[in-house]
Amino acid sequence: MNIKIQSLRFDADKKLLDYIEAKVGKLNQVADNIVGAEVILRLENAETNDNKIAEIRIDVPHGTDIFAKKQCKTFEESVDLATAALRRQLKKFKEKQRD
Repeated sequence: MNIKIQSLRFDADKKLLDYIEAKVGKLNQVADNIVGAEVILRLENAETNDNKIAEIRIDVPHGTDIFAKKQCKTFEESVDLATAALRRQLKKFKEKQRD
């Protein structure tokens, strides 16, 4: 799977990039037909501590995209929640493909 990672308004360090690649790469266990993934990390200038946003778009065959966006206190937490949401969506997508 080809994973593209973009960080807006900051520079992501190697540790964070490796973490994201590991988490998103595990989605292949749910659906083996994933073409690619695009991860966008954004730092919002909000007054709250929950200003780190992770948006993940998964490309699957048949022109379908699966998307999740989460906002938390850390990028790791937002990536965790987004990949969990994508995992659920991929399972539903696979069930629909079988029917």
